Amino acid sequence: MSRKPPPKRARAKQKRLSPDDRRREFVAKATEFFSEEGFGGGTRDLARRLGVTQPLLYRYFPSKDDLIKEVYRTVYLEPLDTGWEKLLTDRSRPIRDRLQEFYNAYTDVIFTRKWLRIYLYSGLKGLDINRWYVGVVQDKILARIIRECRHEAGLPAQSKPSASEIEMAWVFHSGIFYYGVRKYIYESPVLEDKARMIGDALDVFLAGFGRVIAAPAAPKCAPVKAIG
Repeated sequence: MSRKPPPKRARAKQKRLSPDDRRREFVAKATEFFSEEGFGGGTRDLARRLGVTQPLLYRYFPSKDDLIKEVYRTVYLEPLDTGWEKLLTDRSRPIRDRLQEFYNAYTDVIFTRKWLRIYLYSGLKGLDINRWYVGVVQDKILARIIRECRHEAGLPAQSKPSASEIEMAWVFHSGIFYYGVRKYIYESPVLEDKARMIGDALDVFLAGFGRVIAAPAAPKCAPVKAIG
């Protein structure tokens, strides 16, 4: 008597993934794991979560640090490569329009519970992910925004933003970031119109930037001579 072929569902399970697909699957599942459990677990727990053996996991990622770096690359770096540099530096458009469009798109990427939880977990654990990402944001985003703001305000270009300019940009950027933390981590009430929130923050930042940076430093008072 001939045997019946296995059902389609069983045959689908038997399908072997290519090495590249397997690697992407590991990274996707590891991202979920890290966002839920943090970075404290060992590779044994991680392999169990992935449904594979430790030796198979090590074939693709020799250490947990290697896997964390790949999560960082796919979750944090790849989304930044979306033409945002060209958008920010397109001086044919008003700077406010450029920044509004940029932050609308940027927050669409980072405002997820998974993204924010991994970022906060890595900061608490003291991992390099936060330091790497902060460096990328400062060099690739904030320094560029400062140059464009200086140009818009008619100020001379500088090869490197000043410490004061960097802090102003971080205060503005961090306020938008913390909106996402309040909404997706703390689940606190927020203004649901995200675009309006970004627009309001932009108005405050742009109004203050030119006045603060262009204002001449206050003259130092001459020392008062004692009388008598």
